[in-house]
Amino acid sequence: MNVDKVLDVKGLACPMPIVKSKMAINALEEGQLLEVHTTDKGAKNDFPAWAKSGGHELLKHEEEDDVLKFWIKKG
Repeated sequence: MNVDKVLDVKGLACPMPIVKSKMAINALEEGQLLEVHTTDKGAKNDFPAWAKSGGHELLKHEEEDDVLKFWIKKG
């Protein structure tokens, strides 16, 4: 995947990963891709709901060594 911006919010607790992701995705053009890295376990539920409510598309997510990674396409 061709990522336009990588956002590292590891170590931040809810709601900061979503708040920072919202700021980051607002700076992107429609169709661009944001990759988010977080250690907040609540993000498993938060990011799909946030992406959907914002009109964005959660392309995929994975967990690697306690780090959750999300790829979100700006809608």
